[in-house]
Amino acid sequence: MNRITRTFAAALTLIGALSLGPVTLAQHAGHGLETLDPAGAITIQEARPALWKVADADTTIYLFGTIHLLPPGVEWYSGGVAAAFESSAELVTEIPDLTLAETQEVTVRRAFLPKGKSLRRQMSKAQLAKFDTALMQLNLPLNAFDQFKPWYAAVMLSVVPLQRGGFDLANGVEAQLAARNKARGAPRIGLETLDYQLGLFDGLSPKVQKEYLLAVVDALPTIDTEVGKIVSAWSAGDAEGLAALMNAEQEDPAMMQALLTDRNKAWAAWLRARLDTPGTVFVAVGAGHLGGKDSVQDYLARGGVATQRVQ
Repeated sequence: MNRITRTFAAALTLIGALSLGPVTLAQHAGHGLETLDPAGAITIQEARPALWKVADADTTIYLFGTIHLLPPGVEWYSGGVAAAFESSAELVTEIPDLTLAETQEVTVRRAFLPKGKSLRRQMSKAQLAKFDTALMQLNLPLNAFDQFKPWYAAVMLSVVPLQRGGFDLANGVEAQLAARNKARGAPRIGLETLDYQLGLFDGLSPKVQKEYLLAVVDALPTIDTEVGKIVSAWSAGDAEGLAALMNAEQEDPAMMQALLTDRNKAWAAWLRARLDTPGTVFVAVGAGHLGGKDSVQDYLARGGVATQRVQ
């Protein structure tokens, strides 16, 4: 497992929380972006991502791992996933449905540097030279991210080549599930708040934030290949392979405890409690939370609750 894949896995975790489309991200960066389709045509890829079920006598909870940002043409809504969603009375996602204004308020409060501070002035000459080279290679202004904290600049910087390569939040699983759920008039709730999720990154020390930003800079040349591996494993339903790509051999245990294991433990507790309420629920969270050691299913098992793989 290499650091490049882990770096972009962390970015994908937050991209879903932000619920920002390409135009909004571009506006934050101060530069217009265009999604490119070099081939001029979309190739349809049939996907069968993993799906689990947790149930007792009167409650069924489907547990589905999502990818927050996908290229066009990935067809995943079929078979067991479609049947499970359509039989559910409620959609549960990592955060609830938010208006753009609500998202922007939290993002501005969490992501912007204090007035008078500059991201570029926090870097050494060598770090700044590496950062500037990456910006120029992406045809972005050198001050594109200067008003933001390093963690947010890292996420936005990682999004740019993905969007230009055709990846889009609109193609992401959460966006599609949310649209279907809204069309059927069903309730949607969140396991966390946006402020909590952004606070996980905002709470990292300035040193760790800057290291994360520079890791993104180093990883940019191979983003398509590395994120492609994540999408391929997810599409094939390879939960363990996906977990290995996204979570294994982390070099910053404190960061991964905050982003992954602590949340998995909390979500497992929520699921156990939800079994006390009759009905059928569809829970959709980032796929990296549903595989490997200390996954949601792992914590459920420790609490005496079994999960069944149904796709």
